[in-house]
Amino acid sequence: MATNCLAQTEVPTATKAICSELQFLDLKAQFSSIRDEVLDAVTRVLDSQHFILGPEVQALESEIAEYVGAKFAVGCASGSDALLLALMALEVGPDDEVITTPFTFGATAGSIARLGARPVFVDIDPVTFNIDEKQIEKAITTKTRAIMPVHLFGLPAQMDAILSLARDRGLALIEDAAQAIGALWKGQGIGSLGTFGCFSFFPSKNLGGAGDGGMVTTHDPDLAQRLKTLRVHGTKKKYYYELLGMNSRLDALQAAVLRVKLRHLGDWAEGRRRNANRYKVLFREYCLEQVVTLPSAPETSFHVYNQYSIQVKRRDELQRHLRERNIPTEIYYPSPLHLQPAFAKLGYHPGDFPNAESACANVLALPIYPEITEEQQRAVVAAIAEFRSASK
Repeated sequence: MATNCLAQTEVPTATKAICSELQFLDLKAQFSSIRDEVLDAVTRVLDSQHFILGPEVQALESEIAEYVGAKFAVGCASGSDALLLALMALEVGPDDEVITTPFTFGATAGSIARLGARPVFVDIDPVTFNIDEKQIEKAITTKTRAIMPVHLFGLPAQMDAILSLARDRGLALIEDAAQAIGALWKGQGIGSLGTFGCFSFFPSKNLGGAGDGGMVTTHDPDLAQRLKTLRVHGTKKKYYYELLGMNSRLDALQAAVLRVKLRHLGDWAEGRRRNANRYKVLFREYCLEQVVTLPSAPETSFHVYNQYSIQVKRRDELQRHLRERNIPTEIYYPSPLHLQPAFAKLGYHPGDFPNAESACANVLALPIYPEITEEQQRAVVAAIAEFRSASK
C-alpha cells in the first residue's frame, strides 16, 4: 500500500556525488580483484610463446565443457563465429530456413543470412523477452533446418517446449547463449541442452576476455571434430582442405585470461543475482512496481543477469534524466532485427512482431555488475522515483 512506501518528499535526489564513480559496467573494479592471477596467466603464455590454440585453449575447452555440462567445447574467435560455425557444421545454406527471434543482437540472424539461409523470425514473450515458444511451430516449413533460441540477458528460453518441438520435427537446436554462461534451465546448464551451445567472451559478458573470443559446446563427437576442422580453414592436415572452413581460432592469451575468470564466475553470478533482488526490493520501497516492469525470473530458471532491463514508458526521457545525474544506462535493443536495413530483403514490416517492437521502445538496462554498491543502486532507483514524481 502507498502508506508503506517512501513519500514523495522522502525521495532523495540522486546526487552526482553518489554516482560520480558509477559505471554501466566497471571492468576495472573486476580486474583489480584478480590482477595478480591474470598477470601470472598472461606471463605464462608469453613465456611459452604459444599464442594460437594449444594447451591453454585445450584446458579452457575442457573447463568450459565441464562447467556447462557438455561433452565437448570448441574455442573460436568470437561469439558471432560460434553461431556461424555451428550452422556451418550442420551444412546450413541457401534455401534453408532457421527460426529465431527479432529481439536480439544482429549476429544471431546475421550468422544465418551470411550462409545464404533465411532467418525466420518469431515474436517474443513480452514478459521474458525470449522467443515465444508457442509461436514457433507455425513458423516451421519444409525448408526449416534449425531453431535458434536466444537466452537473452542471461535468462533461459522455455527449453522444454522448444526441445520437444525440435525433436518431434527433426530439427537441430542451436542455443545462442552469448549472454547466458552459467545460467540453468531446471538445473541443467545452458549450452548443454541443444545440438550446440554458442558462447561469447566479449569483455562485457559475464565471462569476458581481454578481447574477442567464443566457444561452441556439443555432446556429439562428430560435430565437435567438424567444428575443429572448420575453425582452421577446413584442415586436419596442414595445407589439405577437407572442408570450406574459416580462420576462427581462439588465442592462448584470451584462453589464459578466461581460465582465471572462470574460477570466479559463480561468485560474480551470485553478485548479479543479489543486485537484481536488491533492485526488486528498492523498486517496491519507492512504489514503482506499477510504473516500471522488472525483469522476469521464473522458478524454472537460474538467471545470471548479463543485463538488467526494465520496461518503462517515456524511456528516452527517463534515460536523459538519469544521464543528467551521472547514472549510465543502455538500450538493448533500440530496433528489432526485422526492421533493420540489413534484413530488409526478408520482407518484414512494422507491426509484424508487436511484442519485439514494443520492447525496443520501452527497455532500459540499468547497471547490475557485481561491484555496484547498495548506495549506488538506491541512487538509481531514487532518481527514477524522482522522474516519476516530476512527471505527474
